[in-house]
Amino acid sequence: MYPNLNAELARRNIKRTDIAKDLFNGRTATVSDKLNGRYPLQLSEAIKIKKRYFPELELGYLFEPEKELEEVK
Repeated sequence: MYPNLNAELARRNIKRTDIAKDLFNGRTATVSDKLNGRYPLQLSEAIKIKKRYFPELELGYLFEPEKELEEVK
């Protein structure tokens, strides 16, 4: 759902379990569901992820949905 976020997580070897442990009370399934688009990711949650792991990157870049990327091509 968020290809840029997934790419940055892979580059830095950050796992969804890390995000769950640090920001979502240990619920990896919750993180996966939100990042896969099964449940909405709240703006406050996206900001937490950005601040914790990617303070130098733009929020819009990290959480640009896959659909918007396809429309640009």
